[in-house]
Amino acid sequence: MDGGTAVEFLDFSSQEACEEYEAFIQNHPLGGFTQSLMWCKVKSGWKHEVIIIRDDRQKIVASMLVLIKSVPIFKASMLYSPRGPVCDLGDKAVLSRLMDGVKLLAKRHHAYLFKCDPFILSSDNEGIKSMEHVGLVLQPDPDETSIQCRSNYILDIRNKTAEEIFEAFHKKWRYNIRLSERKDVVCEWFDKNTVGDRMDDFYNLMQQTGNRDGFYIRSKDYFLNLLNNLGPHCRLYLCYYQGRAISGAIAIQYAGKTCYVYGASSNTDRNVMPNHLMQWNMIKWAVENGDYIYDFQGIPHYDDENHPNYGVYQFKKGFNGEVVVFAGEFDYVLSPFMKKIIDCFYKINKKVQYRRSLLAGKLRR
Repeated sequence: MDGGTAVEFLDFSSQEACEEYEAFIQNHPLGGFTQSLMWCKVKSGWKHEVIIIRDDRQKIVASMLVLIKSVPIFKASMLYSPRGPVCDLGDKAVLSRLMDGVKLLAKRHHAYLFKCDPFILSSDNEGIKSMEHVGLVLQPDPDETSIQCRSNYILDIRNKTAEEIFEAFHKKWRYNIRLSERKDVVCEWFDKNTVGDRMDDFYNLMQQTGNRDGFYIRSKDYFLNLLNNLGPHCRLYLCYYQGRAISGAIAIQYAGKTCYVYGASSNTDRNVMPNHLMQWNMIKWAVENGDYIYDFQGIPHYDDENHPNYGVYQFKKGFNGEVVVFAGEFDYVLSPFMKKIIDCFYKINKKVQYRRSLLAGKLRR
């Protein structure tokens, strides 16, 4: 891009500026809810800034919402742009100017590291080279421990009717959806205005799922914050059987994509197939909105049949989408010395916390 204006930072006090930015993200092919200003309210423990690049006509052509996480002990911070930047990732000039903005933010917030994970495919060699051209380094991820999952399962619903999409599902999945309906499983959705005490039902399911599958779950307040701050873009889905909540999910609809972000299920009544019915209802919401993608989100270790997570991939595969693998995280180290110290600190702290948890488990027994 030739010409254009200097690096600009969004004025959050200007409603007009915020609306202009939000419209840009909403309508850009690489836009996503984690680059929305609404996401800043969800991530209340982080500060935030937005870098904007305009062309000669003063039109926004590139942007990047950056979350700022303080590390108080070291009087430093980490900068992270979730699924940013939003721009033509092949335009090196634009990327260079965005990085100029990152460097200015680094001085302002005493940052030692900038990290981003854009919607760039692992097969997009030219896009990756563009990122590397401006000093960003693609990080290896052999254990799939990146902040955002690199492997997603995507269903293309562009210009398709609900009936066409349904008929493309695996026949067993179609049968399971119909079975769930015959068994009188009821799938309902709620937003911030109607959720009431239904969040208790969802959180109970999350606790069961976390205990069963051995993963950390967020607080109930976090899920309420999602609904409250994303407003009409976010829904809680719950499936009820004989008056009991047996399956639940949170979906977010933004920028032409509906994303299945969190899911949970009961330890019982799996035979009535509530998860199949719930996915179908969320897909229909995406179709009703005219979206072009339904994103089942992460399928870590989808290519390893012996991995415990492989069942997640098998379930999502039945809806006849496709595996999409993103390149992953790109780092720009702003202070190598500080990064080495902070990395060492977190590594030691993680070991201490692990040993404490083991000791606590022994004492409880």
